[in-house]
Amino acid sequence: MLVKTKAIVISSLKYQEKSLIVKCLTKSDGLKSYFVPNAFAAKKSNQKIAYFQPLSLLEIEANHKNKGTLEHFKEIKLAHAYQTISTDIVKSTIVMFLSEIIHHSIHEEEKNENLFEFLESALLWLDAHDEMANFHLILMLEMTKFFGFYPDNSEAVFKFFDCKEGNFSAFQGTNCLSEHETFLFKKLIDLKFDSDQKVFAGVERQILLKILLDYYAIHLDGFKKPKSLEVLKEVFA
Repeated sequence: MLVKTKAIVISSLKYQEKSLIVKCLTKSDGLKSYFVPNAFAAKKSNQKIAYFQPLSLLEIEANHKNKGTLEHFKEIKLAHAYQTISTDIVKSTIVMFLSEIIHHSIHEEEKNENLFEFLESALLWLDAHDEMANFHLILMLEMTKFFGFYPDNSEAVFKFFDCKEGNFSAFQGTNCLSEHETFLFKKLIDLKFDSDQKVFAGVERQILLKILLDYYAIHLDGFKKPKSLEVLKEVFA
């Protein structure tokens, strides 16, 4: 079946000497994996490889056989050429980290247009703005809406957040954050991409990042902490 759709590159893995296996979140069909033969051998290989950087926004035409095997691109072009993400070390590190988060979070081959559109608009926002110290934290929290475990903040007056139940509690159970951690978490819930980025100190961001990674690990089977985590910590140190 020939499909034309937008796609976000989640990961690319070198296969043998010249080829790639590329995993994309597509708008039309959800998660798909593609085989790119001779990705490193073509005359325009540099241009081709550039398509498959973490979280690149593509427009693709592809043959989807939907048999659980690797699919094949027919045509590829950039849906948006990033102006700053590819050249800004902080932004490129954030994107590398988030691509790993998404890679370890989405396993089902099912269409999710709302998630796709959210990620697309968030990445375009990141490319256009310089104040992004909390971007990865906000994005990770917002993605839990699509994964089914966004915090229930209907009782946010309580002082403790229960990570397993996903709600606020009057008492500090074994799965609860401390009062200070809960205070920071509440501030994060209220934050938007264009909010004041100086709302957290560096050490507070590290605390929130650990909270979110632990929260994902509780609610997503097989979730792994990204290899780029230490690089991200260095960038925001």
